Amino acid sequence: MSGVVAAFVALVSVAVLGYLVGVGGLLRASDELVLSRLAFFVATPALMFTTVSKADLDSIFSPVLLTEVVAVAVVQLVYVFVARLVWRRDRREATIGALAASYVNAGNLGVPISIYVLGDGALVAPILLFQLIVITPISFLILDKGGRSVRAALLLPVRNPLTVASLLGLAFALSGVSLPVIVMRPIELLGGAAVPVALLAYGLSLYGSQRTATPSEENGLGGDVYLVVVLKAVVQPALAYLMARFGLGLDGSALLAATLFAALPTAQNIYVYAVNYDTGRRLARRAVLLTTVLSIPIMTGIGAVLG
Repeated sequence: MSGVVAAFVALVSVAVLGYLVGVGGLLRASDELVLSRLAFFVATPALMFTTVSKADLDSIFSPVLLTEVVAVAVVQLVYVFVARLVWRRDRREATIGALAASYVNAGNLGVPISIYVLGDGALVAPILLFQLIVITPISFLILDKGGRSVRAALLLPVRNPLTVASLLGLAFALSGVSLPVIVMRPIELLGGAAVPVALLAYGLSLYGSQRTATPSEENGLGGDVYLVVVLKAVVQPALAYLMARFGLGLDGSALLAATLFAALPTAQNIYVYAVNYDTGRRLARRAVLLTTVLSIPIMTGIGAVLG
């Protein structure tokens, strides 16, 4: 247990440093975008390729993904039922809410946790791929009001560097082929920057969200936000734990992984989707902020109990 807690302390410390860098004015809140783009487009794809290409296939094709799929499906159904039938939200608003309640930050936060807490970066790859290859295209088809063709939506994942890097790594893992050392060394060097850069951006984003939040966002929380936060921060990890523990009989590191991944906060790109489609922006923004803040003590507690 002490090893898991120590790993969380290390991750939280770097994120806190990112927050303090913002408070001290060394970086501006807007610089979080630069760090996030560096992590997303360069460092994390390099890390995912090196990790997945060398991974044990058993860790990639583990039953952890099934627990996440079940938890995501149940959470989304609950939110859509309440939003559509009780609150009469339109289809696009309900879609953003369902994503905010279930789509986890597998890249910026899931990868560091997978590596430093669980000791295997490949564990998060199936969840990342499931979200990018399955959930995102389906969501875009709903949000587009039919404006985007099915073919265009299905091609979206191949434009995502994390998807491409993970799939390439998986291809090398399945084939057993290894790249020459002279090729892998620079990729590994870039991948080494992924976790600290992502965590610094994560901490800086908390400072930026605090500064740029408007009074209406701070004081006008409605039932939608509360429902999203409860489903994401409490119900989803609880469902994943129950499914893993009693449905699949998992224990040890597999049970910890299933529960931790489900407890990850709402991914920041849900807010990007909301802005792009001009619907549910306030809900997405507040969900990202609140679940991110809550996820730190929740995941630390899960690690302490199950680790």
